[in-house]
Amino acid sequence: MTFTRKRPVRRDMILCLLASAAAPAGVAFAQTPEAEAEADAIVVTGTRPIAESEALALDIQKNSDSLVTVAASDSVGRLPDQNIAQAASRLPGISVERDQGQARYINLRGSPKTWTTLSFDGINVVSPEGRDARFDSIPSAIAGKIIVSKAVTPDMPGETVAGNVNVVTRSAFDYDGFHLAGKAGLGFAELGDRKEYEANMVVSDRFDTGIGEIGVLLSGSYYERNMITDNFENDYERVPRDLRPGNQTRFWVHETENKLYRLTRKNWSVSGRLDWKPDDRNMISARSIYTIFTDDEARDNYRFDLDDREADLSNSTAACGASTANTTSGYADICAGNLPQKGIIYGIDIRQRSTLRAFRQSVFTNTLEGSHEIADGWKLSWVGNYTESKDDRSVVGEATWDSPSTRNLRPTVAYDFTDPNYSRLTLFNTVQTGTGAATRYTAGAQVTAVDSFTKPLSGFTVLDAVDTTKAYTGRVVLARELDNATLKAGFQYDRRNKIADENQISLNAAQAATVLPTNYNQFSLDQEFLGKIPMGYTFRYFDQDKMRAASQAAQAAFAFTPNTGNNYNVREEVFAGYVMGTVRYDWGSVVGGVRVEHVRNEGRAIGTIGTTPGLIVAEASQTLAFPSLHVNYNLDDTKKLRLSFNSGAARADYDQLRPNVVVNDANATISGGNPAVKPERAYGVDAYFEWYVRPQGYLMIGAFYKKIEDVLYTSSRTFNSTALNSNGIDRSDYVYSGIVNGGTGRIFGMEAAAQLQLEPWTQDLGLPEFLGGFGISANVTLNDSKVEKPGVGAIPARKVRLPGTSDFVYNIGGYYEKYGLSLRLQYQNRSKWLDTIADTLTDGGDTYWDSDDELDFSARYAITKNVEIYFDASNLLNHPGRRFSDPASLLTATGIPTKSITNQTIEWERFGRRYSGGVRVNF
Repeated sequence: MTFTRKRPVRRDMILCLLASAAAPAGVAFAQTPEAEAEADAIVVTGTRPIAESEALALDIQKNSDSLVTVAASDSVGRLPDQNIAQAASRLPGISVERDQGQARYINLRGSPKTWTTLSFDGINVVSPEGRDARFDSIPSAIAGKIIVSKAVTPDMPGETVAGNVNVVTRSAFDYDGFHLAGKAGLGFAELGDRKEYEANMVVSDRFDTGIGEIGVLLSGSYYERNMITDNFENDYERVPRDLRPGNQTRFWVHETENKLYRLTRKNWSVSGRLDWKPDDRNMISARSIYTIFTDDEARDNYRFDLDDREADLSNSTAACGASTANTTSGYADICAGNLPQKGIIYGIDIRQRSTLRAFRQSVFTNTLEGSHEIADGWKLSWVGNYTESKDDRSVVGEATWDSPSTRNLRPTVAYDFTDPNYSRLTLFNTVQTGTGAATRYTAGAQVTAVDSFTKPLSGFTVLDAVDTTKAYTGRVVLARELDNATLKAGFQYDRRNKIADENQISLNAAQAATVLPTNYNQFSLDQEFLGKIPMGYTFRYFDQDKMRAASQAAQAAFAFTPNTGNNYNVREEVFAGYVMGTVRYDWGSVVGGVRVEHVRNEGRAIGTIGTTPGLIVAEASQTLAFPSLHVNYNLDDTKKLRLSFNSGAARADYDQLRPNVVVNDANATISGGNPAVKPERAYGVDAYFEWYVRPQGYLMIGAFYKKIEDVLYTSSRTFNSTALNSNGIDRSDYVYSGIVNGGTGRIFGMEAAAQLQLEPWTQDLGLPEFLGGFGISANVTLNDSKVEKPGVGAIPARKVRLPGTSDFVYNIGGYYEKYGLSLRLQYQNRSKWLDTIADTLTDGGDTYWDSDDELDFSARYAITKNVEIYFDASNLLNHPGRRFSDPASLLTATGIPTKSITNQTIEWERFGRRYSGGVRVNF
């Protein structure tokens, strides 16, 4: 067999190749003569990479029969976006939730993260965590482009409620012939002066053979990020014994802590793709992608247990009299002069944790796909996919150190939480005088080194926890092309099986002393704090090598024990069929159809009823229909109106469906999963206006609305079932804690976007030629959501916003590229959003993440047409991430005035600026 390199194709044909290779489910590209003429006008030369890649992306959007937004590969590479979440966040209507400053989850048009699905080349991929698609585990380097579908079509799975993020991988047929591109760089994080490393490469070629044309592509990527974090956390509570006047609006910090991280995070991937075109009527593709995210985390956790003497507090309802000497710790005692935000507590417990984690999340997906023109106007396509996702939550070792019960060996702590951005602690020795009823406590000498306090070793644990999800997908689609229409009918089968396997070694103080030193100073490093947050004390980092040695010793001497309450096996099968049609008119197109899904679930787990553990098997099934309709009206050849009606259903996550149940007859409580919970249904309408400005640009404004039924909540309610009754015990009135369905609600909003370049108008405006290099992109999304939260106990039913929704999200950026120089500055901002919904005031009410923003800068300079150097700067504003509790809505619901109530910081972190630079090549 003879192989010859494929002859180069015209660069003005690249757009058509992109369109055919990039089409996700629900996106059709009908190239009219006018569109073909416009495509021919877009010639990729490589001299204006931002402008040219944006032009290609806009053309894909324009020719789509449904509402999509696109990030082309070169736009992804123009900013410091190492994962898919960060890269997609530049697009209209997309916001992200971050972890340790790194974009992780995607909220699409303000909807909860569970409503957004992830796919590779149109095949939905189960995230290692489950239905909460974690996009930080997918490096952006594998993406040829990212296509976000906001309007759901019948050929998308019904669990796609808000939309789908489709990562379109590169193909050898995207390039003329032989292609090689790569990137290598290094950098550092300002906080702690930690290093970063990144590299990626893609190589491909096309060959004419005796059996047709073959394209081969291989790619790989690596990104390592070393980090230090500044952190403090406060846990608020309403103290039952604080009954003096004004107690209803007092919330006290019962625990304050610093989680001081040393992190090494890595993303790396390898992928391969083989495309075979025997002729113009047939195409077969084989693709494999392996991507892994690792998070090696050393965490020094100092927790000050302020409420461990809460029982000493008087439960008197009388107003305070004259101040007296301190006979208690002073916790929650306004008569001792303490207030929730400032005071002093005597002889408190330090609960220290030294934790070394080794998280691993991987996705291994393999696809075989074919497309065949079987007769004139008839096309058959098929897909087979196997994906294995792993979530390794293992803990190498965790040593615990706790203050003794002797009060004068514990610290006295002066706290000041008046500034929401600081948790100021001052430590003192505790001085005890007198005995019995005459015992009094005062603050002694100030202490700076927290490790000088006695904290005996109290325990050691090793966790081996791996969740494995195996998913199988088969799909067959038959399409009929008519003169002005395309008809499709498809069948898809999905089977997903998630197994959680968690085992633990848990040692008490005596056992732990056999594997690691009992004196913390012998287990730690003489190293200064690498962060910058003023904590009010110094500490010693634990020695990671000694932690690993202790873990190995523990595993050699002790056996792992299954954590049966966390182990389960959940299987889900989805049988889906759909019919849809696309009808094309002179004025545009109409896409409509319906998808029907039959879902079967089976869960197996160990449950404990009373004191008896046993195997519980739970099964459930449901059939749902998802109709949709999309109308695309061309006002002229540059302006479009889009109107869509769609529906979807967000199913509970696998761990929420597990049948692990723990029944406590003494407390009359039931906790665990809920296999019978119904999916969250959504029905939506979208209306958008798009203007594709000539010769290049984009303006868009749109509105959206979704009605929601059976909203999913993690909550507590009366069990109201006899399913767990046994041995004459009626458990139907026990309190159940877990996932439940609530009431109805809605989310609506609008979004707008603009993308313009100055160059086409410089001559008409009489401007110098060099000003033509300026361009701007901006987008904004406004949201309003309300759902019905059922009443629980003393808290009546109330309206709350959907978790994860911000009132507004916007991006604005400017760039300049000309004469080989490319500069880009991008700013992102999202307003606060709801994190968790509270059922009681015990922990201080609902929790929110405060507004979040980020400013990034990138610079590129082309040394030659194939080689450029780059510089990236990330998180330039270095604003902290802040989570807070807000009891106001719950207090208002119970009729308590909230005039003096302010939100209370419960978590605060800062991560520092990051800088990197290197070289990119493209041949």
